[in-house]
Amino acid sequence: MAGTGGGGVVGGARPAVAMVAVELVFSALQIFIKLALDDGMDERVLVAYRLMFASAFLCPLAFFIERKKRPPLTFKVVLGLFLCGLFGIAINQNLLVLAMKLTNSTTIVTALSNLTPQSTFIVAILTRQEVVKLGKASGRAKLAGTLVGLGGAMVVTFYRGPELAFMHRLARAVGLHRHDHDGRLAAQGPAAAANATSAAARVVGSFLAIASCFSYAVWLVIQARVGEAFPCHYSIAALVCLAGGAQSALLALCFRHDAQHWRLGLGVRLYASAYAGLVASGFAFPLMSWCLRVRGPLYVAMFGPLIIVFVAVLSSVFLDETLHLGIALGAVLIVAGLYMVLWGKAREAHEKAAGVLPEDEELGKETSAPAADAGKMPIVKQNDES
Repeated sequence: MAGTGGGGVVGGARPAVAMVAVELVFSALQIFIKLALDDGMDERVLVAYRLMFASAFLCPLAFFIERKKRPPLTFKVVLGLFLCGLFGIAINQNLLVLAMKLTNSTTIVTALSNLTPQSTFIVAILTRQEVVKLGKASGRAKLAGTLVGLGGAMVVTFYRGPELAFMHRLARAVGLHRHDHDGRLAAQGPAAAANATSAAARVVGSFLAIASCFSYAVWLVIQARVGEAFPCHYSIAALVCLAGGAQSALLALCFRHDAQHWRLGLGVRLYASAYAGLVASGFAFPLMSWCLRVRGPLYVAMFGPLIIVFVAVLSSVFLDETLHLGIALGAVLIVAGLYMVLWGKAREAHEKAAGVLPEDEELGKETSAPAADAGKMPIVKQNDES
């Protein structure tokens, strides 16, 4: 926290500056992914390369940082890491990238990815790690936030609405839209493709993005148990990336086994894969881990919705994407639901810290296990939620 001197003020602002930087890194990641898809890169190959770069960076880092405190790997831990790689990386990432391809919109996918805390709450209830305590304000807030967030997701999915043209005016003002040789806006650019995207593809892509949130939530539940038995965060991240990378590469090879689809070249495909694996993983993960350690998961989660704003601006400026009223309204509802869930979690934590036992109003017993806090993996676009 800020101290009495100027140094204390600067030190207190560092976590906020760090989290803004993290959200910018992940926002730029969405743009790189979309550019690679527009270049014709197969979405499964993109995910596989992304995880290969991440593993190549994180494995040596984890080996040297945690070599003296890493416990031996047991079969239970290895199985848990394999499942983390499957649900948190392979399934989650492939669904997200495929959703981006179908919706042809980074903004839609980014907005929907903020459903992670609501998805985690639902999965925690289904796995009996949490019960709905409607007799308490915290329980009502989490339930209401989940319903509001899901309602926002339905608005994003089914309601398009009029175009919000001010973003395009901003892009034209800075002269960043691509033009053809006659100086006119390129007719075959991303905006034209977005207009040609069918309503069915947009709906399917939106539901895939929602499904990725539930896959990520399942990973959080498994990750919480693995972290208890194997408390080495860098090693977990490296091994999960390694497992997810192997699974994603096997999936990609089943569909794309010819060398042409795997050739990166010196272009946007290489840049997107390297940025995702090296910058998003190598830069954002240590920075986020530090923020989690200094301020905790609730503080980190508060910055999650920033990525919606960043991606909306960047995609309009650099990708010529159109922002519609339905996306904006749905994003507002999703963010409102996110903060309601976060408030409920904070209130629940305060009650526990004050010694108030969370009684189950319906079953007459305590919650069997605390709900897993939602963190953010560096190679996953999802936001940090509790």
